[in-house]
Amino acid sequence: MLPQCNNHAPGVGAPVNRGIHLKHTLRLMMQTSLPANFQWPYPRWIAHRGAGKLAPENTLAAFRLGAEHGYRMFECDAKLSADGVVFLMHDATLERTTSGQGIGGDLPWHALSQLDAGSWHSRTYAGEALPTLEALARFCMANGYFLNIEIKPTPGTEAATGEAVARQAAQLWQGAAVPPLLTSFKPDALAAAQTAAPELPRGLLVDTLWSGWFEKAQELGCVAVVANYALWDAATVSQVHSAGMKCLSYTVNDDGAAQHLLALGTDGIITDRVDLFSPS
Repeated sequence: MLPQCNNHAPGVGAPVNRGIHLKHTLRLMMQTSLPANFQWPYPRWIAHRGAGKLAPENTLAAFRLGAEHGYRMFECDAKLSADGVVFLMHDATLERTTSGQGIGGDLPWHALSQLDAGSWHSRTYAGEALPTLEALARFCMANGYFLNIEIKPTPGTEAATGEAVARQAAQLWQGAAVPPLLTSFKPDALAAAQTAAPELPRGLLVDTLWSGWFEKAQELGCVAVVANYALWDAATVSQVHSAGMKCLSYTVNDDGAAQHLLALGTDGIITDRVDLFSPS
């Protein structure tokens, strides 16, 4: 609903041109919302960080392996280097998944690109590099794959990361039949993405149903809520669906949990177990 126009500006007796006010309001709405004809285009099954735990997460090797298991949609984590390059990594720090040390976002891309992001997993993947979002985008578009980009900011860079990821995604997928789905646990990152590229679909990630989560998803113009799978019940699914949003779940690695979510009528399942669940 459009806000009511006041007949007078605050503190001033002069009348306001209601037509100008209405046009301004409509322009703001168009800048922060998806196209009215947006239709959910994504498959139900989504491979977490490429291929779950079967390959080093967020590397091109992982996405290739997920594709070999029949998956057509992937989830990845995107953050900013110190010099503004969008690259893929989950943690804020480098130690768990690379040969580096310290905070990844504090390093320039040249230094990050030299790290070994595969040896931690197994000798098979020794020397695997951290990829850029651009590299993954080219892989996905060349093969007709879909992508869920989780905006994963280094703490303190939420707005900058959300803006950079959205702008680059809009450029990389310009003219593509299906855009990437942008998600984040950080509302500030999603708000910046909404402003930078309002045409890209967004989803709010939640690990708990914190006070105001539903209203925040609506405020951010989200097309989906992506929740810890244990949070979904019939009432919450109905609440989200009634608002025109989809219900996605992470990270589902158990067949019983998957069957329960399917029975509830949820719309997407993010899994590590690309070897257990067939996406067909």
